[in-house]
Amino acid sequence: MTTSAAESRSGLAELAFLSAGYVFLHACMAGIRLAAPLQALRGGYSEAAVGFLVALFALTQVFFALPAGRFADRAGVRRPIALGVGFAVFGAAMAVAWPVFPVLCLAALLTGGATGCASIAMQRHVGRVAHSPTELRRVFSWMAIGPAIANFMGPFLAGTLIDLSGFRGAFALMALLPLATLLCLRQVHDLPALVPQPVRKGQKAWDLAYEPSFRRLLVVNWLIASCWDVHTFIVPVLGHERGLSASVIGSILGAFAIAAAVVRLVLPVVASRVREWALIAGVMIVTALVFAAYPLMPGPVTMGLCSVLLGLALGSVQPMVMSMLHQITPEHRHGEAVALRVIVINASSVAMPMLFGAAGAVVGVKGVFWLMGSCVGAGSRLAFRLRGAIRDGRTS
Repeated sequence: MTTSAAESRSGLAELAFLSAGYVFLHACMAGIRLAAPLQALRGGYSEAAVGFLVALFALTQVFFALPAGRFADRAGVRRPIALGVGFAVFGAAMAVAWPVFPVLCLAALLTGGATGCASIAMQRHVGRVAHSPTELRRVFSWMAIGPAIANFMGPFLAGTLIDLSGFRGAFALMALLPLATLLCLRQVHDLPALVPQPVRKGQKAWDLAYEPSFRRLLVVNWLIASCWDVHTFIVPVLGHERGLSASVIGSILGAFAIAAAVVRLVLPVVASRVREWALIAGVMIVTALVFAAYPLMPGPVTMGLCSVLLGLALGSVQPMVMSMLHQITPEHRHGEAVALRVIVINASSVAMPMLFGAAGAVVGVKGVFWLMGSCVGAGSRLAFRLRGAIRDGRTS
């Protein structure tokens, strides 16, 4: 075996450990994101209050994403993720000790922020490992399988434990999951630090948004992320209205996550033949159609089918977005670029669940689905305009 081949295999092994570690951290957040709203609903809280609770999973990331991105640019990948583990375990443990609404809100802030900040460090690290557009699509496709697995594992385990032993048992398991992340992180090494680049006078992270291609990519990503938020928030509400058990609701959300994982298994194989803009535009059109049909489904089986279709569509987008983002931004600002993306989609995740909750009270669950479907369908036009993004060159 040549030295380069051995280094390549070692690098792939490290990425596998990094992805596995992130699965446990993300699963903690995903499980609490199912359990906390269900406990609030069973405690008599309104849909608007539950929307506020779900929004808090993203609030911390809005304010700490840029500092987290800059910290990752300086510190690498290990320290940010280890810090995230500490916050996630503390937040979940608080929910075990005092499972009341204010504490559930605190757990949402801590676990959501921990997962988001860890994801920024991981995505920056992965972007530095790849050296070509095809490698970027392939590596990000492989790494995106981890969150998809976590989005199945967390809700499924939480829903099952709620039915078997109650909410405290579910929160306790979620508190233990991130500890496995630390074991995986021991096998990961930081890459050599980049040579600091001179900063222009007055340069700020938001200057990146002046580049049209980057701005369009952020808007498209926001629309798609909002669809993910609609599904995560509305399915528990719809299931609660129809009298479905926590395990059935968790399984419907789990079917979405499994489909997202399956499509990400296929993406690395076809990475060289996929164009980012074409896949993103197609996904937005398919999503609009599925959202039109979803609330008309009569039972859990047909709801699960829609969940699978939506998972196949939305699950394929993140690797394409991350590939484009790393191609149109300079390497020494990748941490900032990833952080800006996190801020935009999580600012949406803060506002949209509260908006969904208020809209649901006015127009009903069906209206929320149809409204979001109309928005993402109309927004597909922007995705088609991303066709020339790579040819336009990089931002500075």
